[in-house]
Amino acid sequence: MRITVCLTGNKPEPWVQGLQQALPEAEVLAWAPCQPPADYAVVWAPPQGFVDAQPGLKALFNIGAGVDALLQLAIPPAVRIVRLDDAGMSVQMAEYVCHAVIRHFREFDAYEAEARAGRWTYRAPRERADFPVGILGLGVLGGRVAQAVAQFEFPVLGWSRSRKQIDGVRCFAGEARLGDFLVGTRILVNLLPLTDATRGILNRTTLSALRRGGYLINIARGGHLVEDDLIPLLDSGHLSGALLDVFEAEPLPAGHPFWTHPKIGITPHASARTLRTESIAQIAGKIRALARGEEVAGVVDPERGY
Repeated sequence: MRITVCLTGNKPEPWVQGLQQALPEAEVLAWAPCQPPADYAVVWAPPQGFVDAQPGLKALFNIGAGVDALLQLAIPPAVRIVRLDDAGMSVQMAEYVCHAVIRHFREFDAYEAEARAGRWTYRAPRERADFPVGILGLGVLGGRVAQAVAQFEFPVLGWSRSRKQIDGVRCFAGEARLGDFLVGTRILVNLLPLTDATRGILNRTTLSALRRGGYLINIARGGHLVEDDLIPLLDSGHLSGALLDVFEAEPLPAGHPFWTHPKIGITPHASARTLRTESIAQIAGKIRALARGEEVAGVVDPERGY
């Protein structure tokens, strides 16, 4: 069994070493041109040339949760694309969202500004019932985030394309219920996969449907947000703020208006990072299962895009 590792923008050596330890029966190599083709590949943003050089490939394992970039490649139909189910990312995203929701609800940003100005001030407590949190996308990551937010006794809504049931979460499903979900939401958290159907879903129409004073948290993909639609909604006061972790162009270009807008917070695609040890253990287990002819979780449906 031969496994090749191709990680654009990341050092492959730690992954090669970890996979070799986890799968001593296999030959694990960092990809290089003219290398013998592999049975399985562990990848992040590989070039088309890499895929073309693997005629016998059985499965591609993507080291991130999102596979939108991978689906832009011409990948033979027989090659399974397998994404990470979690590998430590859901707890990181739950931390990020809970921190962001509480910081906004408790107005800690305003307290910090007052403190920097040397002012000792109080703000009137706000009611959690007035700040329903809506989670767009209720997969492994979105479900974990929704449950975490619910622990702080906020009303929590969730929307997904197919019907889901999560304790403590009011779930909506399908295009027909998206509007009902949005009008009941004040803090919107986007965790959708990026597909042709979801690109640009955060736009003037959908964001205007949120309760006045709405707040946006986008930790999925920059392509979900129509960037030119956000600032007018902030300047009008319909949205009170936004925390953005992902952008159409990354790194966010110098001079982009998001850098300096007073109602926009920015983090550098850091809401959840791949944890190598957990990911290697998961990938190794799935490779062994596939080699035995078994089915594995996380196989991507290219038609759906996730």
